[in-house]
Formats: sequence, structure tokens, C-alpha cells
Amino acid sequence: MSKRDNIWYPYTQMHDYTKYLKRRIIRSGSDFYLYDDEGNKYLDGISNMWCNVWGFNSNRITNAMINQIKHIPHSTLFGIGNDKSIELSNEFLKLAKGLNKVFFTDNGSSAIEAALKIALQYWRNQGNLRKTSFLSIADGYHGDTIGAMSVGYVDNYFKSYKRLLFKCHVIPSPKMVTLNGIVNPEKLNLLLESTEKIIVKNADKAAALIMESGAQLAGGVNIYPPGYQNRIREMCKKNNVLFILDEIATGFGRLGNMIEYVAQESIPDIACFGKAITGGYFPLALTLTSKKIFKEFSGTLGDQKHLFHGHTYAGHPIGCTAVIENLRMYKENNLLDKIRSNSKILSKRLQEFQSIPIVQNIRAKGLLAGFDLVKNGKSIINVDNIPMSYFVLRESLKRGVLLRSLGATMIVIPPLAIDPHSLNKVMDTQLEIVLDINKRRVG
Repeated sequence: MSKRDNIWYPYTQMHDYTKYLKRRIIRSGSDFYLYDDEGNKYLDGISNMWCNVWGFNSNRITNAMINQIKHIPHSTLFGIGNDKSIELSNEFLKLAKGLNKVFFTDNGSSAIEAALKIALQYWRNQGNLRKTSFLSIADGYHGDTIGAMSVGYVDNYFKSYKRLLFKCHVIPSPKMVTLNGIVNPEKLNLLLESTEKIIVKNADKAAALIMESGAQLAGGVNIYPPGYQNRIREMCKKNNVLFILDEIATGFGRLGNMIEYVAQESIPDIACFGKAITGGYFPLALTLTSKKIFKEFSGTLGDQKHLFHGHTYAGHPIGCTAVIENLRMYKENNLLDKIRSNSKILSKRLQEFQSIPIVQNIRAKGLLAGFDLVKNGKSIINVDNIPMSYFVLRESLKRGVLLRSLGATMIVIPPLAIDPHSLNKVMDTQLEIVLDINKRRVG
């Protein structure tokens, strides 16, 4: 294999990559381990960027994908169906209470773009041309395409592209309401009052409000207080604003529930799913809508009411096959019960971090956790003059585990089917690295 590497890596400062990180090339995987071309193995502590469920062994999902490609490698959904996309939509809607139609895309950002276009055209098809803006939550993240960046603006990521983005009315993040898992009721009430004022003020022009379901991930692992999400849904319904939920990273068990909005009792008008739905084995995403939404797109061709959106690989039969088999594996392996059991192990292990001086605000739900590294009241940006994220990546790989931080926020997001022994190894490595940082020169 050629050692020449011409890849421009995502979210990676290539100068720092070559300066601080040893070059590693993954060639294979087994169980929850990745193996590089030198024979080193690394426990996947980040779910292969938040999507892996079952690890890297052959299983009924991968076998079904192989079998499917023998039948047909791809079949378009442009005016003609394929059997696997129809089967998947029927199975998925059994879980997705309150939603009735499935639109296929091939990644989470694209699912968000479809949701935004659906919401905008929904009002236009009714003759309402005033509703052309969106509402979103501060510190939300929905992807890297233009619409997704607009409604999930993170300044550190997207300031270079700000002039490309459309205006979005922002409601405050609930992150300041909860500290170490304890909700401040007074702060929550003030937050909700402020939120409602913004929604009311912009309701006439807002097509929809979009938010991550259950928690914000890339914006800092902000877990919503109980009842918060449903209160937002009620405000949207009262003010005639569509409600869009993003379950791309938080659904399918990450927070301990199969469909997070069902557990949150907050049925949306539109919902987006991706990442873990295929087990992490194939790029596929879904945008689901209610009957109310779908019926406004009905008419003759001359009415021009149909949705002007589509992807070449929409409804890819191999990806759909993966989701179908993944759903069966969830059920047969009682995965949600195992996630909830591992969640207890995770909560217990997090207690070991409470006495470390630089650790603040530990929060967790399901198989997701985060805590902040702070010294002298300031977030730790670098360790021994090495950027925090590269330091964490470098030190974890030295220990045979793949970890990444969100800047000064350490994140725990292991594969959903991880065994207790491997989960403990992830936490042991997190603990070693944080204790090491606590002793080093930081800034």
C-alpha cells in the first residue's frame, strides 16, 4: 500500500496534524477495535464519530448488505420505488409515533436541509409567503451544509462562512439551567419565559423551530431538563410554528430511548434520523413528516406543489437493508436494556472525576456524558502548548483507545452495544488523561 497521503482530513488543522500526531492508517476492525497498518489496535471510544453500534465484526447487518448487493447495488427513487426502501419506511414508522411519511437522504446534514425546505414550502404551498425564517437554539448543531449551519451556528466552526448563511432567530440554550445534573427551577422558568417571548415575537415570519432532541451534542453536551422539550413543542403549536426535531445523533438509543421524542412526549411535525440507524455501516438518513405536512404537497404537476429536492442515492437499497436488519438486532439483543445497564456503569465511573480540580459540571444521560476542563475560571484550551483536542487524541491513541474532545469538553460517547469491560477501559483512559492534564502546564 502506498504511504503517500493526499487526504484533507475533516475538522483537522493539517499543520497541527503532521506536527502533533503520529500518522496512523486503519486497515481492519474486530469487535470494538480498529487495527492500523502496523498491527496496533485501538478501542473505538467515539462510536466511529457517533454512529457505530455493534462494532466491527461480521453480523446479520453486514451479511444482509452483502446479499443485497448481489440482487441490485442501487435503484433510484426518482419516480420509481425499490422494495427495501418501502420495507424500511413501513418498519420505521411503527417506531416513530405521530409521523407518517419518510423522505430519504444520505447523511444527517442533507436530512436537515430537506426538513428546512419542507417546512418553508409547506407554508408557501398554502399561500403564506411571510413565513420564511427559522428559530433555533443557541449552541445547537445540525451539520455543515449551508442550511444546517444557518440553524445550528457554532461560531468557532462556522464564522468563516457567516456571509453565506440565512438569518435565524435564536432562543437561549438550556445549558445554564443544569449544573452537575441538578436543575435550577427558577432559572428554568426564566429561560422558558424568555424563550416564549422570542417565539411569539417572530411567529408571523417563522416557518419552523428546529432543535436537537433530548440533548445538544456538538454544542457542548447539554442535556435538556425534564419537560423542557415538550414545553418548546407546546409554544410552537400555540404560535403556529412548525416543530422540527433532530435525532441524528441523539436517537436510536444514545440517550437510552429508541425514539427520543417519544420518551420526551414531544411529537414533532418533522424529524430527522441518521448515524446509528444503519449500525454505522452505510451512509443513510431519513426525514420524517406528519400527514399534516405531507398533504400540503399534494396537487397536479401544474400546481408545482411537489417537493423540489432529491438525492442520487436516496433510498439506497443496501443502506435500507442495513437499517432493517439493525432494527431486528436491537430487538433480538435487547439493546436498549443493555444501554440502560451500561448507563449505570458510566454514571458510577463519572463519580471518580468529581474530586479532580480541573473537572466541572459532569452531566450524563444514557450512553452520553460530558464534563468541562477548567482552571482558574477559564476553559483549558491547550496542554503544554498543544491544542486540547489534539492532545486528547494523541494521548488516547498511545493508550490504545480512540478518543476526541470538544475543545475543553471531554465527551463520552462509546459504541451503543459496547460490553462493560470495554466501557471501563474507555473510562480508565479518560481518567488517566484528565489526571495527566491536571498535572501539566495548561492555558
